[in-house]
Parts: sequence; structure tokens; C-alpha cells
Amino acid sequence: MTAGKAPVIGVMGGSGLYEIPGLKNVEWRWVPSPFGEPSDQLCFGELDGQRMVFLPRHGRGHRHSPSTINYRANIDALKRAGVTEILSLSAVGSLREDLAPGTFVLVDQFIDRSFAREKSFFGEGLVAHVSVAHPVCSRLGGHLRAAAKDIGLPLVDGGTYLVMEGPQFSTKAESQLYRSWGCSVIGMTNMPEAKLAREAELCYATVAMVTDYDCWHPDHDHVTVEAVVKVLLANADKARALVKAVAPKLSGHKGPCHAGCQTALETALITHPEKRDPAMIEKLSAVAGRVLTR
Repeated sequence: MTAGKAPVIGVMGGSGLYEIPGLKNVEWRWVPSPFGEPSDQLCFGELDGQRMVFLPRHGRGHRHSPSTINYRANIDALKRAGVTEILSLSAVGSLREDLAPGTFVLVDQFIDRSFAREKSFFGEGLVAHVSVAHPVCSRLGGHLRAAAKDIGLPLVDGGTYLVMEGPQFSTKAESQLYRSWGCSVIGMTNMPEAKLAREAELCYATVAMVTDYDCWHPDHDHVTVEAVVKVLLANADKARALVKAVAPKLSGHKGPCHAGCQTALETALITHPEKRDPAMIEKLSAVAGRVLTR
């Protein structure tokens, strides 16, 4: 973000995350995107004077599957809404014995095994290569750790999130394979979300909420929607409390992010200026306007 510009916090997750006590001036409205329609209207509000924007990742009522979510439209719409940083809260399965259902994990790495999704804003006519070596913003991570401590919420610091395509759950062989890779949790939604946030120069952090043991654990039933929803509902209040606790910690930041998230495109564009497609430049006005208009 530009130095001196107040942050706007974007929150992506379940449909009830915006039901936070104290959230004022709430307004739902569509934000048009050249990449199509986002998952739902965006919920704008203020929490103790801090501007917030919420987007139900699957749409209210859970209308979109992991494979049909328009990830590009979601991130583009958040950027157009003025969002500077994204907090992602996501339901996941556990791939480790010590990460029991109900555990919150501050993810720091991803392995992307999705295959049926558009994964970049850029393409023919305007090519860019951003670094996602460290896909999670360390600044946001630090504030989330501090906020969790303040409210007494145990938060496991660090872990690798395996992103599968879905919508089916894993086979036992797949689950065991991902465990052998050293993965901590498994889910279906945080890629290409994290990659697109980096391309859009938005800070991004994920808190993964464990709902089950996937299907590898010999002493637990195979994962079911009913079991997942039961734990999700139990975690909902904790997730809202975490968002409420972290908001004031982020509100004092005037940028730019010391982790470099908000300058990710500085050296990423590779297409020569004379060869850039004007239509692509227009389409990328929100995502990459900072580097395309100077």
C-alpha cells in the first residue's frame, strides 16, 4: 500500500464471519470485475473505526464448489473495493496426529495440487512471474499470533497446507501420500487464492481450522460433511473472535508492507511495454495498475 494510506482488511471464509459484534455501517453490494462474477456480494463494514470487507468464499448458502469458485474475480473485486490485506479462514482436514479437530493452524506454506482452475491474472499479451516462495505475509502472521494469544486461542504456528482439487475427499492412499510429504493439513480452496493475492500485491495469511482427520487415521471415522459442519459451527465463534482481536493490530499500519507483498510486481512483468495487449492492460487496471500506468 502507499505510505500513509489506512489499511482495509479483507476477510474470506464461511458465510457467518461477518456476524461480528460491533460491526457497524454494514452494506452488501456487488463489485464488478472484468474476470467475471465473484462468489457473492461483498459485505462492507467498520469495526471500531477499522474498514472491513467480507466475502463468503463459497457464497452465502454455500453455492459454489471449490472448483467453480471464481478465484480471480474474488481477488480482483477485493482489490477494487480498496482491500490491502486478506485474512483467509479455511476449514481443513488434519494430516498429523497432533492436529486434532478444533485446532487452529497458522499456515506458512502450500503445495498446490489443484488442476481445474485459472491460476493467474496474467497471460497472452501480458506475462508476469511473481515469487511465491513465501506465500504468506509474515507481518500478518505476526499479528495473528499476537491476537490469538490475547484471546487465549491456541494457535499452532506454521504448517504446510496441501490444496487438492476436490470436491470429493481424499482416498486413503492419497491421504497417506500427503502425510509422507510432511504436509500438516489438507483443504480445497487456498490455491490459487494465495497466488492471485500475491499477483494483486495484497498481503495474505491463512488460519486453517481443523475439522477432521481426513481418512488416514485408523481410529477415526472417514470424513463426512455432517462431522465437518459440526466442528465448523463449534469453531465459528473462535474465528470471529480472532478477526475482532486482530483488526486493531492491523489498523495502525500505514504501509508499505515490510514483507514486500505490496511490491510483488515490481520486477515481475516480462512482456516488453510495446508488445503489451491494451485489452489486457485495461483488464488488469486494479490488479497491476500501480506498475502499468507509470
